[in-house]
Amino acid sequence: MGRKSKNQASKGKAKGGKVMDSAQLARKVLNFLDNHFGEEFNSKQIVKKLEIRDSVVKGGVEPILHKLAAGGSISKSPRNYFSSNKEPDFIEGVVDFVNPRFAYIVVDAKHNIEEDILIKEADLKNALDGDRVRVMVYPLKGHTGRMEGKVLELLERSRDEFVGRVEISPRFAFVVPDFKKMHHDIFVHKGDLGGAEHNQKVVVKMTEWREGDKNPTGKVTRVLGKAGEHEVEIHSIMAEFGLPFEYPEDITKEAEAISDEISKEEIKNRKDFRGITTFTIDPADAKDFDDAISYRVLDNGNFEIGVHIADVTHYVKPKTGLEKEAYDRATSVYLVDRTIPMLPERLSNGLCSLRPNEDKLTFSCVFEMDENADVVKHWIGRTVIHSDRRFAYEQAQENIDNQSGDFFEELTFLNDMAKKLRRRRFDKGAVNFETVEVKFQLDEKGTPLGLFVKERKDIHKMIEEFMLLANRTVAEFIFDKNKGADTFVYRVHDHPDLERLETFSNFAKKFGHEIKVGEGNRISKALNQLMDEIQGKPEQNVLEQLAIRSMAKAIYTVEPKGHFGLAFKHYTHFTSPIRRYPDMMVHRLLQHYLDGGKSPESETWEDKCLHSSDREKRASNAERASIKYKQVEFMALAEDKDYDGIVVGVTEWGVFVEITETKCEGMIRVQDMNDDYYEFDEKNMRLIGTKNKKMITLGDKVSVRVVATDIDRRTIDLEFAGNESNNNSRKRK
Repeated sequence: MGRKSKNQASKGKAKGGKVMDSAQLARKVLNFLDNHFGEEFNSKQIVKKLEIRDSVVKGGVEPILHKLAAGGSISKSPRNYFSSNKEPDFIEGVVDFVNPRFAYIVVDAKHNIEEDILIKEADLKNALDGDRVRVMVYPLKGHTGRMEGKVLELLERSRDEFVGRVEISPRFAFVVPDFKKMHHDIFVHKGDLGGAEHNQKVVVKMTEWREGDKNPTGKVTRVLGKAGEHEVEIHSIMAEFGLPFEYPEDITKEAEAISDEISKEEIKNRKDFRGITTFTIDPADAKDFDDAISYRVLDNGNFEIGVHIADVTHYVKPKTGLEKEAYDRATSVYLVDRTIPMLPERLSNGLCSLRPNEDKLTFSCVFEMDENADVVKHWIGRTVIHSDRRFAYEQAQENIDNQSGDFFEELTFLNDMAKKLRRRRFDKGAVNFETVEVKFQLDEKGTPLGLFVKERKDIHKMIEEFMLLANRTVAEFIFDKNKGADTFVYRVHDHPDLERLETFSNFAKKFGHEIKVGEGNRISKALNQLMDEIQGKPEQNVLEQLAIRSMAKAIYTVEPKGHFGLAFKHYTHFTSPIRRYPDMMVHRLLQHYLDGGKSPESETWEDKCLHSSDREKRASNAERASIKYKQVEFMALAEDKDYDGIVVGVTEWGVFVEITETKCEGMIRVQDMNDDYYEFDEKNMRLIGTKNKKMITLGDKVSVRVVATDIDRRTIDLEFAGNESNNNSRKRK
């Protein structure tokens, strides 16, 4: 073989036999150093890191390094080590630890970077899901085509306590966390087990995690009990989401010390509604009655309808322990078997609850309305009421249906007015999301005996409509006072992102439903048409849930934006101060302005809004976890039979099916589908059998059997009915 030409001599081969000239080699070397900002390498280390095999190319690395250093692209140390001169970006964000191999950093809005940053597990610096971190972003995108980086500093831990199951060996113990995004077991010294026994559920607090250690070290702070028992599992969910188990003793004492007497002076300072027909309508098992409705016919033929809300801020004063506790909790949480209240029982079920046949202090929005449900005028202020009747929803609906019983005429009239308000709201572009709500029948031990879907009747919609009217009126009243310049707490819901809506539209097509994505009112009409189409159909629940997820999330903020879902220019939460802290904020600001006060600075109130939105999200996640737990337990105890279902998700590793009868979702693993080898068609979201060409796609109606349930993971494993090849391969746990 002859000598290489001059041109050939400048070329070599990199990994995989790819030809690389000197310019390509220079780019490769520079890219490597730029993406290892702050680190130094000599030529041999670079050759090794770049996995260069060709001897000619190896020999070219050293001269290229000196050339890049001479040109100022890189720096050279006296020891002949080289490093990047390119300035990386430094950003702050929150860790989303999606799997054990890597995480994403959700970047703070101030950085104006829309793309999440990919971080390999080795570069996380022991940061965990939800932690706030400072990150160095590599100047160039990685091989995935995404922005990549590494954590430089852990700024704030989102949590240091986890719930999990103890595994004890002769010399040491570990806690295996329940939280799916915690990918590290926690090492516990035998002396720090707090009396926990093997396989018990515990709360463990991380005490140390030295750099270089594979696992953090922790100490058991609370033994919850035997895994699988109802009380233990519910307490596990409470601990997992950082929900309080009880009130501090001093807070309970502070609540008990509040007098239940209403002074004559207090009544004199309020509008007196005690002589006007008033009633409450709530769930049958409710004890905290936030709101009451009053009704009377005026001399001019119009109608006065009062929405009276518990005056919580009369009892919970700023800078008290009760106030601080209410702010910290920010919302009541409704798990499957219990309520974790925002306020102690003395207030939530006693002083503030609008119980019948008792004088109660309220904050009211009172409307004069004509027979067309048009508001002629309104009044907002503090009041005193005396409820004549406490209705459960079912009782009130029965009185309307039968046209008999207590206050059936008043209830019927109010229902007719509410229907007019509702119709008008939808005409203006409100979206009609009628979500499926699953409820359980539990025995005294918490075991699920049955499952049913809660039905929303006219009476539920009636109460909802008058609450919406009060909330909207309060928001618009404050906004109109000073064209939105006054600090106030709004509940805002942004317009949906058209790209996400397009994705949802494509998903709905798989079920045979067409959605024409437009803008504004047209979006609402298209969504409402879809909601009407799917009523009572197997795909109703999944499409409703996905439609909601494709929308923007409603949040609390001082920014006076509108509410897309309700089609209101301005909206707030005024009607539930017993269970929502933002409503307490609204009451305080509202009275401040009614008293002629000037607008306070907004930053403090915005911080409180952000906290309330975060707490609301936590509550929602905990409520979903408790429902999922009971669904898994219910299916573990349910009859061993075939169930009808609908395919609601398809991935390369499995098919997600919602069981129509129980609304429970489970997964069929691709690896367990033994009748063929299935390939994933990502574009069309389907699996295709390579031999039989059988297709499994979104919207397919299928028959399934339950083959395994896992309480810890809250998962249900399914198989297609009739697939006998693996019926006995797994068992329920």
